[in-house]
Amino acid sequence: MTLVLPDGYQYVAGSLLSAAWVIMWQILRINPARKAAGIPYPQLYAENAQLKDNPAALRYNCVQRCHQNTLESIPLILISTLITGLKYPYIAAATSFFWVLTRVAYTIGYSSGVPEKRAAGAVSGFLVLIGLLAAATVTIVQVCFF
Repeated sequence: MTLVLPDGYQYVAGSLLSAAWVIMWQILRINPARKAAGIPYPQLYAENAQLKDNPAALRYNCVQRCHQNTLESIPLILISTLITGLKYPYIAAATSFFWVLTRVAYTIGYSSGVPEKRAAGAVSGFLVLIGLLAAATVTIVQVCFF
């Protein structure tokens, strides 16, 4: 059995690679925030008592949670982009890359230490994710039943 990828599938791969770079960028933001807040390993988040006494602790929690939120979403983005890309590679690549841009906005907003600043990136990213899941579902239905 040979898998033949459609023309344009390289853009799907590129959009997903850009998501990996955003995750790497988020990782690189965690340790400086951890150090500034004085949160020791293996503590994942600053505790409530630390938040009261240390403004950098809230920023650290925001940076850490931003990264965790991205890790929670990435399997859905990967699966739906790869499936959609089999039939609609340009749509999959563009939509996936737009999701990456929403994660950049989300990261900048959330990492400010003001959780409300993540809203624009969060809402637009969620809508893109729903769109990709719908496109992947349509792709599977078309491939299986038509």
